[in-house]
Amino acid sequence: MATKQTLVVLGATGSIGVNTLDVVARHPDRFDVFALSAQRRADLLEQQCLRWKPRYAVLGEAPAAAGLQRRLREQGVRTEVLHGPRALAEMAAHPEVTTVMAAIVGAAGLESCLAAARSGKRLLLANKEALVVGGRLFVDAVKAGGATLLPIDSEHSAIHQCLPEDRSRWAGHIDHIVLTASGGPFRSRAPDSLHDVTPEQAVAHPNWVMGRKISVDSATMMNKALEVIEAHWLFDLAPEQVRVVIHPQSVIHSMVVCRDHSVLAQLGTPDMRVPIAYGLAYPQRVASGAAALDFGSLQSLSFEPADRERFPGLYLAWDALAGPEGSSAVLNAANEEAVAAFLDGAIRFTDIHRVNLETVESVRPGGADSASMADLLALDERARRQARGLIQGLKR
Repeated sequence: MATKQTLVVLGATGSIGVNTLDVVARHPDRFDVFALSAQRRADLLEQQCLRWKPRYAVLGEAPAAAGLQRRLREQGVRTEVLHGPRALAEMAAHPEVTTVMAAIVGAAGLESCLAAARSGKRLLLANKEALVVGGRLFVDAVKAGGATLLPIDSEHSAIHQCLPEDRSRWAGHIDHIVLTASGGPFRSRAPDSLHDVTPEQAVAHPNWVMGRKISVDSATMMNKALEVIEAHWLFDLAPEQVRVVIHPQSVIHSMVVCRDHSVLAQLGTPDMRVPIAYGLAYPQRVASGAAALDFGSLQSLSFEPADRERFPGLYLAWDALAGPEGSSAVLNAANEEAVAAFLDGAIRFTDIHRVNLETVESVRPGGADSASMADLLALDERARRQARGLIQGLKR
């Protein structure tokens, strides 16, 4: 019997958070839910608190937290409701907590991820931006704190599952890794037809159920660009050792190509509960609730190159990794601002790449811009100001 884990779910009301709690519900003997957080969705967080009765809940703003606290007390639930980034970091580092699911979208999740890493937690990383923005600072925090870092993105989880736990058994034996991408909803559309794409069209992913921001990133392939950067830091690979291929069926989640050109691949249905269950139970395996892969119904597995003309944003990943440290933080900040503007109807779909490219070209980090959390936050804000200025000039 595995030791029972005390779990914090940061970003509990998002897709990853909801799926995490679904897996946890299947294994009540393995997990105690200690804290849940949400930025704004107090209604769903309230339902989750009624179900799980965590010791703590965290919301983004004080008025919403006070309202939730009152409603929970009226219903006899003793959960203490906190608010703000500092509370998130406190939950991530709490001495009674063993496991942190980091599922806050964007750079907003970096501080709590660093707190979990420095405190030596089992850190289930669904927030790829922690590595994209934090880079070496985050990797060093994991090492210094003795944390166990387990990737939850399906692609990085697949690579982790293909590699031995003992790094000495695979370091130097890998030629490269291949991250697979579905190609999103516009895989077969001509690039010049994307000018008038609507937010509703962009979030309609053909295979995965995800949040709106991540779905837009999948449509532009910026999601994969961020994953390239994440893989570079996670697996200590040179940028040229991380490659991408379009795989429309989303059955092969990623591959490791060895020096002898043998290929190791992880396959499964496109259901995030699989990598979540893997991270929660590692090194054991538990039921995830996902459907089994039916090989009898698979007509084919196909692959296509990731076309630069259709997905120019993907190639910004290698540009950022070739630039000074902090360049990927600039790229992420620009993309967050551009995607938010697109979802608000302020700019066109094709403007997202324009904002990202022009921000990266104009905001060049210095040597000290990624030395500390404060430095990274200042760089992030500088990039956001530049991106917002570009967006203002593009507004329709």
